[in-house]
This record gives sequence, structure tokens and C-alpha cells, in this order.
Amino acid sequence: MQHQPESPWTSGPALFSHACPLLFDGSFSANKHKPWIETEYQGIVMENDNTVLLNPPLFALDKDAPLHYAGEICGFRVHNGPGGSGSAQFEAVVLDRSTGEGLVRSKEPLDCESQKEHSFTIQAYDCGEGPDGTNSKKSHKATVHVRVNDVNEFSPVFVERRYEASVPEGRLFDRIVRVEAVDADCSPQYSQICFYDIITPNVPFTIDNDGNIKNTEPLDSKRQRVHSFWVTAFDCGKNRAQADAQVIVTVKPSCKPGWIGWTKRIEYTPGSGSIPLFPNLHLETCEETVWNIQATVELQTGHIGKGCDRDSYSDRSVRRLCGAVRGEVELLPPPSPATNWTAAVPTLPSSDSSLVFSFNGSTHVAVVPDSVASAVSGDHFTLQLWMRRGGASTQPPANQARGSRKEEETIICSTVKNDDSYSHYSLSVHGCRLSLFYWPDVSSARPVKFLWKLEQVCDSEWHHLSLSVQFPSVTLYVDGVTFDPALIHDNGAIPNPAPHQRLVIGACWEKPKDIVNNTMPETKDTGEVHTMFVGYKGLLSGVTVRPGNVEPHSVVECLYACREGLDFGDLETLGSGMKVHVNPSQSVLVLEGDDIESFNRAVQQVTYRNSLRFATPGVRPLKLTTSLRCFSEESCLSLRQLEGYLVVLQPDAPQISLSGVGPHLARPAAEFEGPQGVPLFPELRIVCSLSHRIIQSFSVSLLALMSDAVAHTLDGCEVQPLGEELNPEREELLVDMEALKERGLDIINTTAYIAITGAESISVYEDVLRSIRYRLAKGSARFERRFRLSCSEMNGRYTSNELTLEVNFLHSLDSLYHPSHLLASQQQFLHPSHHTGELSGHTLPNPHRNSVVPGAATVIIMVCVGFLVVMVILGVFRIRSIHRRSEGGGGGKEGSNQWDDSALTIIVNPMELWIHQMTPVMTNESSSRRREETPPPDATEPFNRTHILKHHPLI
Repeated sequence: MQHQPESPWTSGPALFSHACPLLFDGSFSANKHKPWIETEYQGIVMENDNTVLLNPPLFALDKDAPLHYAGEICGFRVHNGPGGSGSAQFEAVVLDRSTGEGLVRSKEPLDCESQKEHSFTIQAYDCGEGPDGTNSKKSHKATVHVRVNDVNEFSPVFVERRYEASVPEGRLFDRIVRVEAVDADCSPQYSQICFYDIITPNVPFTIDNDGNIKNTEPLDSKRQRVHSFWVTAFDCGKNRAQADAQVIVTVKPSCKPGWIGWTKRIEYTPGSGSIPLFPNLHLETCEETVWNIQATVELQTGHIGKGCDRDSYSDRSVRRLCGAVRGEVELLPPPSPATNWTAAVPTLPSSDSSLVFSFNGSTHVAVVPDSVASAVSGDHFTLQLWMRRGGASTQPPANQARGSRKEEETIICSTVKNDDSYSHYSLSVHGCRLSLFYWPDVSSARPVKFLWKLEQVCDSEWHHLSLSVQFPSVTLYVDGVTFDPALIHDNGAIPNPAPHQRLVIGACWEKPKDIVNNTMPETKDTGEVHTMFVGYKGLLSGVTVRPGNVEPHSVVECLYACREGLDFGDLETLGSGMKVHVNPSQSVLVLEGDDIESFNRAVQQVTYRNSLRFATPGVRPLKLTTSLRCFSEESCLSLRQLEGYLVVLQPDAPQISLSGVGPHLARPAAEFEGPQGVPLFPELRIVCSLSHRIIQSFSVSLLALMSDAVAHTLDGCEVQPLGEELNPEREELLVDMEALKERGLDIINTTAYIAITGAESISVYEDVLRSIRYRLAKGSARFERRFRLSCSEMNGRYTSNELTLEVNFLHSLDSLYHPSHLLASQQQFLHPSHHTGELSGHTLPNPHRNSVVPGAATVIIMVCVGFLVVMVILGVFRIRSIHRRSEGGGGGKEGSNQWDDSALTIIVNPMELWIHQMTPVMTNESSSRRREETPPPDATEPFNRTHILKHHPLI
């Protein structure tokens, strides 16, 4: 209620004690002073109360007191504060006018959650000079800060109504899952969650005040796979959560970090191209944080030839297939009468059919003849070889084995004479270094030494070396990769070779007498100084030198290229941060990345490829090594190495079929004695096909055997005389050497066989074999000669059928002395009528094709014997007939059924007997059918009909 000012007339005598006495005209004293209040107040108000407790309390003072009206406080006025909203929410009232005591209160309930603090200004004013408040005065403005105190009106609420987690069994965890609840109260006291509690009894879990749940004992997935329980939360005002939260923990079986989906055995069918090696493989880290993963896949193919599956042809054929320039000279050819300098060097079997020579550093050496060495002279040449240090070479003598690895081992040593000067070079190995000494002139005091430090020289594995010398530059390719040398000019005491031409494989000598029968004499401990360099200890194969321009890099890469190896499926699918690296031989593939999912996808893209149609079957060991790096190196995972193997299955064998020849060839002997002879295989046909299984899907799966013509490359054919070897004085086989040279084919022509080798197409081999002719010397014709032809591909791995040809020589009957009637019969035999189809496929001589007939002597003998047998049979029949007539009545005729054989004449065709001898024996089925069609005469019936033994147009 508003305080009504009292009447000055009823105020009592105290009013007159004021400093401003009343005027006699009845007016009050003047209001001289303004009210005074504090400049700033701090207030607190509860959410459920509207009274603001101020500090200090609100009192307004006036110096005009105790004057009535002028010394009293009539009210307080609230103004907007900095926020502009305080005046609308608060009001100030006067409790005592005389003392100036006031009260601040909110007009409506306050909400701490919406606004915690309020600010406004307040001003006091007095009652003025009279009851109407005239001339009232206002105090200065004071700032009031009001803080709204919170009331615990809200309960905690969980962020999620359900929490799920999965953990592996058998372990204790510091935290499995964390639950979280929030409170809407504004004060720290009531908005904070003071503690959580698991309200489900008898569970092996506990929860802390921060909501972290952990297990109190190791969990067992077999005993209980899923644990479900409830938790609640309390704020610091002890209000419980409105709704409890459910927690579900799934126990996983024990997690073992490592690769999952590893297949130990992988099968590869030749001709399949590329196949993924690990299509289902993925890495399990058991939630361990990994920031770097590196996996190395190794494919071991050292047991296959020289390190991998290459073209299974001879080194010379591979060079031709790679487009190498012709003219190379093979320094280690297969031992033969023409190449006997390799006979003293032991050879070892090789799965790729190449010839491997073993050197022991002492007694094994190959001295190339001067005739061959002179063909590779010059300062521009390319030296190529396959090398393997150590290997299966035999052990050197005990007095040389000691410390031999510390000395320089000479692989090849060459001194070539060029007019009046000599050039010399030697290729050697020393530890893990390869060196080439080169003297442009043996009289020079400064030979040049080219040195390479290579791990490939001392790792006891097969490596391909190609050394292109174009002095003064030298280029070295090791396994198709270029290596630059360090040039060293050596002024030391290097012994110059003796001025004589010499090319040696496996060692190097200065004096010719040191070499006896391609064998180095063993060194004796006599203190004698030898001029020999230490010999090479290891394996060599395919050592060739080609004089002239150096070999192109593309050719060198082709010579070494593996047809099988590791590869990556699609580089475009490689995830970010992933790296892949494959070594030159494609036997090692390295993957590196930082993301497990991307790494798993990359591992599944690793493939094995083999481009050979007839891949070498066998087992290829396979290894997978994994290295992990974690943020905590102490607890980082360590994975064991995985080992498996890739099995290359047996490829479908090609069927090489030779046809169109023989089996007989008959020509007049005069044609064989001509200058060109007679072609043996003029109509030869070679067909290669593959037999493979295919599956057709209808109502059922059917297996069918199909044979498709495919493009093949033969690598050799051989023509061999059967029986006695060729007599060089009487017979020979002629081959077009120019045609062979143009096609790059090699030939070995001996009296025992002719071998044509080199990788070429079937059509080329057909042309070459069709041109082979057989020639005889005058008067050397016999009655027959047999030859056998066979071909092969893949360096003899697959062979054809053996085609046998019998050659018959037709002799003229004028040169034979026989009775005239036999000669007439023979002439009739040599000129048959048109009924020559009874010769079982053989054709008599005509301008286009020669038939098959035996020699004249054989025909005459057969005719004579057959004629004699017939006459004896007729005589026996005649005697029996006469004897029978004499018993039946003195020889009288018994009607027309009696046979009068007095004038019987039987003509025997000599061709009959020859056909009987030459025609192949009929099968049992055809013989029985003929017997059924022609029944034999009844033995009990009187022999009263004329029996014709055989009909023939010549009778």
C-alpha cells in the first residue's frame, strides 16, 4: 500500500524541531537535498521465490530528514540494464518511508535454465515538499546484479537408451563401454551426474562415477555369449534418472591376430593366364591400432631351370625368338665330334633342357679352338652367359680349395690376334665383385679395369649376364637391369698375356703348354710360380659371343624375361596410401599401406601369371611375411610367416602328327642315282593339336574330349636311317643348306642321322623336310632302304609319332639273266591293265606317282615256286582221277556228269602270287565273312565239275 503522508498539523511538536521551520503564511520548508543510495547491489533470487536478497540491503537516505515529505523516501524506480530487459522483470518497493528501506522483487517466476543472471539500474526519489510530491528529488542510478539460484527440478536423462559392445573372451578390459547421462539443471550442483549404478544384480561388471563399464572377471563365450543388464544415474542433488539404460555386451570367441583365409595349396592350370593367389585373405588385428602394414610375397622358382619358367627352347632358339641379331658364336656348345673342346667339362641335368657345365676352378676348363676364336675378334662385341657361383660344381683339390674364394676367379679369358696386334680381355669374379680387364693392345702398360659390385655375383643363384663392349664404353646387364661400372686405370704388376691367340672358358693361362687335352694340370706344392689365374668355380650355361654392334636392351630383357611370376591385378583399384613394388624377376612382391581395409583389398589383388602355353609342371613354394608397426611398439602385434605352395598342373600334351608319307616309296634306281636324288617326303603334312576337356551345361554336365588346331612352334626334326648307317661312299641325304641358313636353323648331318634344330613354325619345317633328298652313287642301288622321321617341340619335351618310310628301288629287267618265258611274265607284270586296284592301295609306276613293287629277283623266285606247287597239285589230282576210273569199270563214261580232264589246261597268273604276298593280312572278321560267301566244295560229291582256282583279267 502506498504510504499516505501525515498532515503537518497532526505531526506533533517534533516537527518544529526541523531545521526548516514553517513559514507564517502556511507553506513547508524547501526540499534542498537528493536521496542517496549505494552505487551497486548484488542480488540473489531463488527459482521458486520472487524476493531478491540484496547485498548491501536497499536503503535510501535523505539529508532533508526529519522534515516531513522532503526527508522521506516515497519510492524506487527500476530502469533497463545493459541487457535491456531487467526493468520488465523486476520492481522495487519502499518498506519504510522514513528510513528509506526498500525491497526488490521479480514480477514473475524466474528460470535459471533460461537466464542465470539479470542486471538493471534502480533510482530512489523523495516525497518532495508536499503531499502532492512537488519539487521531489531523485537519487543517482545504482546498478543491481541479480543471480538466479538453481533448484533441483530436473532428473538425469541417459543420452542413449541402449548401449552395445562386443569383446573377445578370456581378457580383462579397462573399459568395455561408457554410458552417459545429462541433467537439465543449470547449476553445477544439480546438473552434474555424481554417480552411476548397475541395478541388475549378479553381473560380472562394474561401473565407475564417469560411466565406464568394465568386467570383473574374464568372460567366456561358451558359458554366456550375451550379457544384458540395466544401469541408472544420480545427480549431485540425489535425483535418480527418469529412465534407466540397458547395456548389452556380446562376448566374441578368442581373437588371434593374423591372416584369415590362407590357403596352403593353390592349383594353377596352364593356359589360365593370371589367377588371384589370395582371393579370401584378410588381416585380423584384434582391434589393435596399426599405423603401418607391410607384406612381402615370395614365389620360389629356383628349381625351375635358371630361376623361373622361361621359354623351353634352346638358348639359340630363344635368341631368335627375341629378335637378336644373328652371328653369335656358342663357346660352350654340346660336346660332339665337331665341338670336342667341351667334352672334358662335366655337365649337369637341367629342368629347362639347357646344357649346364660345371667348373671346379682347377681341372675343368674349355679351350676354344683358334678357328672359332678368330671369328669373335674385334673391340666391339657382346658377351652373354648364365652364371651361378658355387652351385653343384665339384670340389677343387684340397690344396686349392683353401682360401680360393679370396682370389679372383676367371670366367673367360680371350687373347685375339688382329693383324700384327693383340687385344686381350678377361671376365672375372672376386667375392661379390665382377671385373672386366681389357687391353686394347697387349703391349700397352695401362689396361683398363671395369669393376661392378653386385650382390647377384655371390648369392649362389642363377643370373643372366650380358656384357656389351664398345670400347672404351662397356654396358653390363644383370637380369635385364643396367649397372654402371667404376673405371680403374691400373698401373700395377698385371702380367700381359703371351702374344698368341687363345680363348679359354673357366680359367686363363699365359703359356700354351699349360693346357693339355683341355685339362689344367694340378698344382703341386713345389714353390713353382705358375702364370695361371685362379679358375672359375660354379656353373655356366649359354656362353655366347657376338662380334659387331652391341645387343639392344630390349633383346637383353627378352632373353632374361620370365614367363611366370607375381603381379598385381588392377593398379587403378589400389587405395590411397597403398604402395606396391615387384622386383625385376617378379619373384618378390611387396605391399605397404596404413589402412587395414584398403590393405586387405590390395592383398586379394595379388596374382600369379604364366604366359607359357605349356608351363613347366611342378611345385612353387610360396611365402607371406608381414610386418606391423603400432603406436605402442612394445605391445605391437607380431605375425608369423605363412608358407604354402603353388602347384602348376600338367598341361595338356600337344599331339604332333606326321602324315602324307608312305609307308612305301618306289622309284626306278636311275632316279636315285641322279644328281638331285629323290625327295623322301614330298607330300609331308605336320599337324599339331591339343586335347583338353570342356564342360557343357545342359540338364547334366558332360565331359567331352575336343581337339583344336593351335599354332605351334617346332624346335627340331630328325631323319634316321634304320638298320645300317649311311655309307658315305654310296649314299647320302641332301639338304638345302642355303634355305636352312636363311631361316636360322641348325643342322647336324651324320651317317647315323640328320637333326635339324631351331624354333620355327610348322610351315617352315614342312618346307625344309619336303626338300630332303636321298641320292645314291652309280651302281649302288639295293632292293630297299628304310628311314624314320620324327619331330619335337619345347626342346624335345613333346614328340611326334614316328613316321617310317620304306624306299624300294625298281631295277630294269634287261640287266637280269632269266628264262625268256619268265621275262615275258615279268614284263606283263610290270605293265598291268586298269585292274590295279587289287594291290591294296599301291600304284604301279606312272608319271605322277610310283607304286610299291618288290625287286625283280624276288618276283621271279615267287613265280617259280608257285608254278611248281601248282603242277604238283595237278599231278596228284590226275593220278587219283585215273585210279578212280580204273576201279569203276575199265574207264567207261558214266553219263554227262563225268569230268573229262584230258584236255585240262590251268593258267596261273604270276600277279596272283605276288598280290597274295604283298596284300596285308585280312582281319578275322573279313576272313570269316569271305568263307561264308564262298562255301567249299563237298568232299563227298564226285569231282565232276570244272573248278576255276582264281580269275584275273590277265588269264
